Parts: sequence; structure tokens; C-alpha cells
Amino acid sequence: MKLVKNATGRLVPVQVNGRKEIPFKGVNKFKPTGVKAKPPIRTCIDYPADGNKVVKNLKEALKKAGLKDGMTISTHHHLRNGDVLTNLLFDTIKQMGIKNIRWFPTASFPCHQHLIKYLEDGTIHHIEGSMNGPLGRFTTQGKMKGVGVLRSHGGRYQAVQDGEVHVDIAVIAAPTSDPFGNSNGVNGKSACGLIGFALADSEYADKTIVVTDNLVPFPCIPWQIQGNNVDYVVQIDSLGDATKIVSGTTEITKSPDRLLIAEYVAQFIEEAGIMKDGFSFQAGSGGTNLAFVLYLKERMKAKGVKASFVRGGSTKYLVQLLEEGLTNYILDGQTFDLEGVRSMRENPRHQNTSPFTSYNFHGKGNFASIVDAAVLGATEVDVNFNANVVTHSDGYLLHGIGGWQNCLYSKCTILAIPSFRDRIPVILDEVTTICGPGELVDVIITERGIAINPKRKDLIAAVKNSKLPIKSIKQIRDEVYEICGGAPAKPKLNKNKVVAVVKWVDGTVLDSVFQVID
Repeated sequence: MKLVKNATGRLVPVQVNGRKEIPFKGVNKFKPTGVKAKPPIRTCIDYPADGNKVVKNLKEALKKAGLKDGMTISTHHHLRNGDVLTNLLFDTIKQMGIKNIRWFPTASFPCHQHLIKYLEDGTIHHIEGSMNGPLGRFTTQGKMKGVGVLRSHGGRYQAVQDGEVHVDIAVIAAPTSDPFGNSNGVNGKSACGLIGFALADSEYADKTIVVTDNLVPFPCIPWQIQGNNVDYVVQIDSLGDATKIVSGTTEITKSPDRLLIAEYVAQFIEEAGIMKDGFSFQAGSGGTNLAFVLYLKERMKAKGVKASFVRGGSTKYLVQLLEEGLTNYILDGQTFDLEGVRSMRENPRHQNTSPFTSYNFHGKGNFASIVDAAVLGATEVDVNFNANVVTHSDGYLLHGIGGWQNCLYSKCTILAIPSFRDRIPVILDEVTTICGPGELVDVIITERGIAINPKRKDLIAAVKNSKLPIKSIKQIRDEVYEICGGAPAKPKLNKNKVVAVVKWVDGTVLDSVFQVID
């Protein structure tokens, strides 16, 4: 595999899984040309005149869709760690004797450990999608036949839209569907809030199969997937356990250090002048982020400030902001708890969105750049403000990118992170894997202090007279190294074997993940 240095100085392949790739050229330095991919033309005479597209089971739907060796099969992850359908899907594909599938999920979770045996026996050739947990570890050990490709949520949408990935068969888990294929995620026993990550798949795939455990009479209202884009509908007993859509934790952290970080974040947003009438912010799940929302909520109440909108992953804490009149809207990409599902179902001001509207870098603008402040996490950051969200200092790939990269284009990107975890420094001289270039990271907030990117002179000036513990990033690193006994040991990597690549939001290759040598 030929490797070249990209604009970050990282070695990346020029070809991945037989496809020519473009190395990262720098932030906003690559602009694609050409036209968007074209979905195949269909005609109504090939579909039931009564609108009933229901077939008896998943195997029949896959047969009718023309499943064969080497195809690309896509799934979505809105059911998160409660997903049962994806495992059932590949059990069925295995029974049919099909091999060398490129699996193109929006993300995978620990519940998909079941699929390792299909990676081993060749049913699945490789994964192009975020990997959380066991599948990421399997990949990092160099056991996957192909090279993993990690994209942001927006990057995945545009990979389909731009023709980089052609989906042969999309399999969409729909908590509610009618026989025509109109579907949503807000109703039914497996309700997960929305299914917008499957939107590109439904629009561009050759064949689209909707699988539901709540088949209702036509019309399914509201619909988030249009039946006009659906070929077959399959009813099964259960899509999975909707209670497991929970991402990370949905409880406020009890850690004094994490609570301090959350308080610093809220204070920084206020004192930097970001918190004012009509502002917007994005926050997801996790104990620190949830605590930050509560701290910010109290500051908003005290100053009489109302947000124009907040961005989710929604949780009950964002729902509280909406229901207490502290924001006009929640614009939601995925729901992280069942209160978010309820709110989306009941409240028209809790609006479901898709990666097209939220994050697509190859569109005519997107929501991410409109957000005033995005509060995110990271596994590592370095003294140049580069950040990592997919690997740890041991080199293992254990997390996906999600919408994290896309959110870096907010007006103020804040990474709220502990300075060390399990006595392993989080602030390093150099991150193991670059997922976000340092020029897009504005503020790093830890329990030991706050580092502002020197490029953001406006933010530095805004908090100049603040009592916040403003420090240089190197000062914080030095403190952490002293506490932890120095920098963590470098992982042992096989630099001759790239097991996965990290794509940037423009589709170029930002970094490589190498095989870990145990």
C-alpha cells in the first residue's frame, strides 16, 4: 500500500479498497467538481397498484432486491446499542451463502459483536462506517479483510450523494411503517425518535427495504422516509430494544472534576459574550455535557436569555429547555433518550433533521456553521489543538466520528475534556490519530484550566479580565505530565498495515489507523 504525507504530515494511502483517494489538502482547500450521483429511474408499473409492498420475510426481500456477492449493504444506527435487525440481516445473508459484502452502516455498536464471525468467514469483507467497541478492536488488530473507512455523519451522506459509495441495497429499521413504505421513528414499541441517517440510503440506493415491527394502515403520518423511495416492506417481531438508544450516560456526572469542567464551560460561554438572546448551541449526551446544559440553563434564567435553537442529539435536559421556554426549537439529528423521543413525537418545535440539512459539506450551506457554540468531547488533544475521537493512546480504534467533525465548523468549538483518564494524559504532544485539525478547535476546557487557541484573539480578549483559569495548552500539558509521570507510552504499531482511514468532511483522507502489535 503506497502511503504519502498529507497536509497534516500524516501518512495516508492513495488507494483504499481499490478506490483512488485524495490526501487531505488542508481545511477548506479541496472543492470537488462534477455532479451528484443519480438514483436509478423506476416506474410505477413494476410495483403493486394497491401500494402494498409487504413481502413475507427478509430473505424474500433480499432475493427480490437481487442480493449477490460483493454488494454494498447499508443500515442505520438510530436504535444504537438496542439494534437487533442488523444482526438478523447478516444471519440471513449468511444463510443465503452470500460473500464479500461491504457493510456501510451509519455506525456500529457493541451489540454488533455478533458480526465478527461474519467478518472472519468472509460474509462481510469490510466495514465503512463508525465503529464502537468490539468491531473497532477487531479491525485494529488487523483481522478485517479490507480497510475500514471512518466518515462523519455528514461525510457519509455526501459519500453517497457524490457517488463515492454506491449502495446496492439499503435496509432501513423503521419503528413504524405502512405497507407502501412511508416510515417514521417516533411511533411504535421500538420508537427511537427519527431515522434521518437513512435518508440518503433511501434516495440513492438501487433497492430499499424497510423493516418494521409496527405495520400500520396507509398513510403512516408523519413520514420521515417516503414510500416512493421504498421497494419492499418486511414485518418482523422486534427491531430491538428502544431503551438502549441511550448514548453514553443520560445522568448528570457526580465527579467533582467533571462538574467543574461543566461549570467552566457555562461560565466561559457567558463571559465570552456568546450567551445572549437568540444564540444557539449544540450539546450531546455524557455526564459532563448534561451538567453543562444545567449550569447554562441557570445562567440563561438569571440573565433572561432565550436561545433561538439548540442542536441535539437530544436528551431530557434539552427537552426541559424547550418546555420551559428557554429555546424556540430543538433541531435534532438523533435522540439519546426516551424523553427526546416523546418530545419529538408531541412537540412540533422539536424538529427532526438529517445529515443533509445539518452537516453535508458539499451542500449549499448547512446548520453546523450557524451554531454559535458546540460543546464536544475527545479522546485526546495535543498542543497544536488537533483532536482525536476514534482511538486511544494505545492505538485501538474504539469509537466512531459521528457528527463531531462537522460540528467543528461552529462559530466556537469547545472541547470539554478531563486532563487525564485513569492516570493517562489526555493532552499530549501529538495525538495518536487526527480527526479534527487544530485550527478548527477554539477552546479546550479541563478541570485544570482553559486553553484558548491563539488564533482566536477575539475570545482571548473577551475573557481577558475573567476569573476563569486561562492557561496555555502547554501549561496544562506540563501539569498533567507531572501528575501522571510523563507522556503515555507510544503504541506499538505496524506502519506497513493500514487497517482504517479517517476521512475529513470534504472526502479527503485525513489520517490512517495502523494495526496494533500486542
